[in-house]
Amino acid sequence: MKTKDGHFKIIFILITLFLLIFSASVLSFGQELTGEEIVNKVNELMNQDTVQAKVKMTIVTSSGKERVFIYDSYSKNKGEKNLLRYIEPKRAKGQAILMLNYADDIWMYFPRTKRIRKLATNSKSQKMEGSDFSYEDTGASDAFIEDFNSKKLGSEIKEGHDCYKIEMLKKEGIESGYSRLIMWIIKDNFYPIVINYYDRENPELLLKTLIQYDIKNVDGISTATKMVMYNQQENSQTSIEMLEIKYNIVLDDSLFTARNLQRR
Repeated sequence: MKTKDGHFKIIFILITLFLLIFSASVLSFGQELTGEEIVNKVNELMNQDTVQAKVKMTIVTSSGKERVFIYDSYSKNKGEKNLLRYIEPKRAKGQAILMLNYADDIWMYFPRTKRIRKLATNSKSQKMEGSDFSYEDTGASDAFIEDFNSKKLGSEIKEGHDCYKIEMLKKEGIESGYSRLIMWIIKDNFYPIVINYYDRENPELLLKTLIQYDIKNVDGISTATKMVMYNQQENSQTSIEMLEIKYNIVLDDSLFTARNLQRR
């Protein structure tokens, strides 16, 4: 037979357990990341100080025709400076693209004419080499956090990963090719596995979907070794495969100059 004191002890233990569980749940809830915090982590991961890569780009047109390019890629200052130098095919060998100020300034070099041409200031949203990637897409920057307001929509399984679902709305007065983005970010490593891009004028019109595949650890950094941009309006697609990639190596500033574009 339990004593009165025994009843009080049991009640005390139950209350204590309840308070511990409640406190833990409140603490856990308080530590939930906001949309802005999640995107900041994505930005930190994607914008390494320097990147050098050998890349294979395959463009598949709406008619099913394929075009393949291989180029060397160099990036510095977390994407502020970018250089692409084409290796294949033969007709494109030596052609180069220089993007400075996060692709606000773009120069192209054509070895056949040996001329350097500066693109218009509004070229940032144009297709790169007729692909489904724009110059804006290829240049890393702080655009995710500076140009868009981010809101967490919840969690969702995407491409087999448990992801945060984030909506990003373009801030007023910002020049961008997109009015909003929907991004699915892997919870374990904050890698953006899927990104939907919406029309500049119509936030409901889906233009493109980027899906990233074969994520591996390279130099301690999560890296998609293949990505595909699906053009929802033109029924075309462009894949990018990382044949080689190195992070945070020394790249001289002289590499990112218009004069250097003519180097073979």
